[in-house]
Amino acid sequence: MKLVTIRTFQNYFSAHILLTRLRDAGIECFLKDEFTVTVDPILSNAVGGIKLVVLKEQEQEANKLLSQFDEAYKQTAVCPRCGSRSIDLVPKQTTANLATAILTWLFGNYAISAKNVYQCTECKYESESFPEAFNTQCIDADEKNLN
Repeated sequence: MKLVTIRTFQNYFSAHILLTRLRDAGIECFLKDEFTVTVDPILSNAVGGIKLVVLKEQEQEANKLLSQFDEAYKQTAVCPRCGSRSIDLVPKQTTANLATAILTWLFGNYAISAKNVYQCTECKYESESFPEAFNTQCIDADEKNLN
């Protein structure tokens, strides 16, 4: 029985949500290094985070489901500036992040975390938190009141 890591996490909340969703879909999977990272989060980089592991035979099906879950999650966010549903997590373009990249390259065995932001691919709006979904019922009600 060959096992494959299909995703890694820095916290157990996200890991357990996807673990449960995959198990509900009939995928045999488990979390590796969950307790190490949960008990001592500083060790997360040393052990490579919490790993979501599946059987090699179910790898394609699990990756397909994860892609569907990711796409559904991304569709819940709407850019507050332009209304686009195309939001990505990208490294923030700052001097500190550039310095982080250079230091990480120079001292490759010392992991440094760069600051990431959610960015709209259409208008380049940036936010540190994932944008909220529009409340379509309120929008529909407002449009009816205007007419």
